[in-house]
Amino acid sequence: MKKTKVLGLPYGVWMLIFIVFPIFLMFLYAVRTSSGGFTLDNFRNFFSPMYMQILWDSVYMAGISTVICLLLGYPVAMIISKMPEKSRNLFLVLIIMPTWMNFLLRTYSWMNILGKNGLINKLLTLLGMNTMDLLYNNGAVLLGMVYNFLPFMIYPIYSVIIKINPSYLEAAKDLGANSVKAFMKVTLPLSVPGIITGITMVFMPAVSTFVISDLLGGGTQMYIGNLISHQFLQKGDWNFGSAVSFIMMIVILIVMMITNKFSKTDKESV
Repeated sequence: MKKTKVLGLPYGVWMLIFIVFPIFLMFLYAVRTSSGGFTLDNFRNFFSPMYMQILWDSVYMAGISTVICLLLGYPVAMIISKMPEKSRNLFLVLIIMPTWMNFLLRTYSWMNILGKNGLINKLLTLLGMNTMDLLYNNGAVLLGMVYNFLPFMIYPIYSVIIKINPSYLEAAKDLGANSVKAFMKVTLPLSVPGIITGITMVFMPAVSTFVISDLLGGGTQMYIGNLISHQFLQKGDWNFGSAVSFIMMIVILIVMMITNKFSKTDKESV
């Protein structure tokens, strides 16, 4: 027992320094005025119609991008899991390879593809078609989110599907289930933990991102990540910025609690 406590001590110290202390510091800034007095106005100010709309827009965009990542990522994870081992490893490397590149560079590359003089519009011009406004809109932001966060949906789902015992599917088919029914009754329920992990890993960065919306959205739409960045870097209002960050953290925790609740429910039903 003592040995376990000693081995866990570095992890406890790490959590204290890099998790507990920053959260405490953020809360301390959130409940203080610029002159150092105590106040809850920073939280009250956030619950105005304007900021609540920004929060809703952020959650909505993050939710849409998470659903798209799930719809695209699950079939890809299924297909890869059924490949021979050599092909499987190759495709996994190809999926993760873009994440080795800097996040800013990956986003900038889409500006060159979607811009007025970008690759798509040049192709449209060669085909004798009119150019399109593909950049600086919500569609471009959504595309950037899906592109950057899709691997974080594929990998958790794949890691769960690959561990499903093939004998379960064989047993389902022996009992008269076709491929669709075997998938609905066996594969899908058993892959729920991977789905929950993927949803969490995509939604959290998507709801708080500001680089994608700044570059691909052109600042035309304010999201919660942009609001926090604006308060800290441009206005210098660390107190309100900390309050917004604290509220954003609570929203993410609520989403995680909901997804974990669904995960437990599905496990009990299986």
